[in-house]
Amino acid sequence: MVTVDSKGRIVLPQKVRNRLGITPGSEVEVHEEGGKAIVEPEDDPEAIIQRMDRLVEETASERGETKPIDGSVDPIAKKHRDAVRRGANGDSDE
Repeated sequence: MVTVDSKGRIVLPQKVRNRLGITPGSEVEVHEEGGKAIVEPEDDPEAIIQRMDRLVEETASERGETKPIDGSVDPIAKKHRDAVRRGANGDSDE
């Protein structure tokens, strides 16, 4: 049994994370189904990266532009892309 904290967060048990392939940096979808909360890992890292690119694009004007590292990738987006790809490959920083 896990406990929900004051911000609505829970910690998935290690065995569940291992079985589902959820690693640090993984994105999951949470939705309700039949009165239960369902947690499903996103298994397409490129779909995650596309969503992140859209979010960075949409918020760029709010936070000011950043200079791309290699001329084409926003440095914040690159950091998150790298984390998503590490998670998809089962790598971790630990």
